[in-house]
Amino acid sequence: MATIVGAATALSASKSFNSRKLHLRSRRSLSVSERKGSFLVVRSDGSVVHKAHRAQKLIANAVATKADSSAASTASKPGHELLLFEALREGLEEEMDRDPTVCVMGEDVGHYGGSYKVTKGLATKYGDLRVLDTPIAENSFTGMGIGAAMTGLRPIVEGMNMGFLLLAFNQISNNCGMLHYTSGGQFKIPIVIRGPGGVGRQLGAEHSQRLESYFQSIPGIQMVACSTPYNAKGLMKAAIRSENPVILFEHVLLYNLKERIPDEEYVCSLEEAEMVRPGEHVTILTYSRMRYHVMQAAKTLVNKGYDPEVIDIRSLKPFDLHTIGNSVKKTHRVLIVEECMRTGGIGASLTAAITENFNDYLDAPIICLSSQDVPTPYAGTLEEWTVVQPAQIVTAVEQLCQ
Repeated sequence: MATIVGAATALSASKSFNSRKLHLRSRRSLSVSERKGSFLVVRSDGSVVHKAHRAQKLIANAVATKADSSAASTASKPGHELLLFEALREGLEEEMDRDPTVCVMGEDVGHYGGSYKVTKGLATKYGDLRVLDTPIAENSFTGMGIGAAMTGLRPIVEGMNMGFLLLAFNQISNNCGMLHYTSGGQFKIPIVIRGPGGVGRQLGAEHSQRLESYFQSIPGIQMVACSTPYNAKGLMKAAIRSENPVILFEHVLLYNLKERIPDEEYVCSLEEAEMVRPGEHVTILTYSRMRYHVMQAAKTLVNKGYDPEVIDIRSLKPFDLHTIGNSVKKTHRVLIVEECMRTGGIGASLTAAITENFNDYLDAPIICLSSQDVPTPYAGTLEEWTVVQPAQIVTAVEQLCQ
């Protein structure tokens, strides 16, 4: 059994644990990496293991995560464990270190650290000019961010909730998406607009909106949705480096999802889907939180003899039709699972794209499972009725494969 001792504790090289041989080093003598929230684990055989202190373990009850086979196997994997919001912050911090033109603006992003702590500690490190707290005026600071992008900066605009960015819809559509075109290419708009969205846990209608369909029709805008700590960091870095305006959708119920990610630098493509589970019988296309509902349903489907192929499309605009098309040509059946609303949603656009490009490969009509076209109720039971559940996914696959 391991005994946890404070960060400034060191143990002599004795094989047997002896508290009298426990020596304390001055905190001033520790390296920077040791001082930065760390501790030592002193094992019963007297060996000392340096550990980095992470945030307390939080579990998102709203998603079905794949349990590790054993703690030992997880610990042996290379890399480091991060919660999704920490992965976003790590990607943002790496880009701010790399490029001095990267800056952040939004409500409470500075010394408060953001509504979900994605920007925690950045104001102290980079100062108030690069991490700018703004008034509660989405149209104003979004417009300011677009202007900053026109002059050569790379701003990240955080909406405390994506629903609030509807107040800046004019700036996003008429300025952010159009200025590169209307200026004849004289201006580039390398801006990232990001924040929490999706159906939460009894947050009420105004805080549980699915806004992907609102923004997908704006010309000149790219849209991506993260679903794991790995792709959250990679997509954040890619969005910041892009010369195009990018909207990064984060789900409010995935911030506390934990995953081990590589220590070395990596960047995800903004236009590529992710093959989550190869299969033969049906292609299931999904993104964001619904990825976990689909994977939960996949366990049941496998037990019933089905072999679903699961793809996290990630890029909501444009679609990765190469990956999607290859899957359709293999399985000949498509199920789309989304949290967006049914009318005019991502699923409707995806259905149209697949029908237009791969209709000859389909052996059955495309089925699209979407949220109900109603404002999200506050009552928990009614809220669940508006969002696709794993049992519905199982039933839809059985219907498709008949």
